Amino acid sequence: MRAVVTGSIATDHLMVFPGRFADSLMEEKLESISVSFLASHLEVRRGGAAANIAFGLASLGMRPILVGAVGPDFDDYRSWLDRHGVDTESVHLSSTHQTARFVCTTDSDGNQIATFYAGAMSDARDIELAPTIERVGVPDLVLISPNDPAAMARHTEECRFRGVPFAADPSQQLSSMDRAEIVNLIDGAAILFNNEYEAALIHERTGLSAEEILQMVPMRVTTLGDKGARIDRAGEVPIEVGCPVELRKADPTGVGDAFRAGFLVGMHWGLALENCAQVGSMLATLVIETVGTQEYHFSVNDFLTRLADAYGEPAAATVRPHLQS
Repeated sequence: MRAVVTGSIATDHLMVFPGRFADSLMEEKLESISVSFLASHLEVRRGGAAANIAFGLASLGMRPILVGAVGPDFDDYRSWLDRHGVDTESVHLSSTHQTARFVCTTDSDGNQIATFYAGAMSDARDIELAPTIERVGVPDLVLISPNDPAAMARHTEECRFRGVPFAADPSQQLSSMDRAEIVNLIDGAAILFNNEYEAALIHERTGLSAEEILQMVPMRVTTLGDKGARIDRAGEVPIEVGCPVELRKADPTGVGDAFRAGFLVGMHWGLALENCAQVGSMLATLVIETVGTQEYHFSVNDFLTRLADAYGEPAAATVRPHLQS
């Protein structure tokens, strides 16, 4: 499978304040707030949905093509992705904005003060897929993950125009979209990815039932948190797959992105859909055990052993020839 992954590319700057925000805020002065907090810890992590998914695809042996917009501060991040098997030649370099950035401070009570800077992500609306197709050939699938909403619409419409299969993954951008925008993103997609909350939001915003959604997309994959995932298809019995037991819960950020990567790799390998979801869930478990969305690593033997522990040796046997090839 030649896969193109479009969407956000960002860096996360995560700080820890060892005190309580509440101790420094005066309710009667909130209209003229001016306060700073001395952080005790800083972590800078690579992130962005498209980059996370592309990294996951590459970790399992694919060579995904990443499409998105970044700023001149992207050199180190680009080098990281290149070294890990991601094709970054189609990443657009903005001449006016820095790479999207999430800056968040968490206090001892778990409260957070955060700012998201979209930056170069707003330039993604100017990206056309044609040059990428000319360079690498017609992809088997274009994944349209969270991004500048205008960019998501443009990529969707271009895929329809060019007859290129696409998967819809609107995710957190759903909250800012109306009925027409959501329908435009999912109608005709080969796969719709969502979690439970996003699924409910799609129904609430569009007024469409689950059955009506499946008349628009042949396959809907819904992640269910610690309950695993469900695959729905019109006229078929839903397929439900549980989660492997995690060794620890370090950080849930990027878990959904890893699941999508593993699921799509399973499809690339030609596995049954149940096995695709098992591979996705195993990769997602590695992410939740790791601080950072792209900091996980594994050996083939470890991955297969844990897959067998979670789903049985027959499941591991279907994956073994592909990981060891």
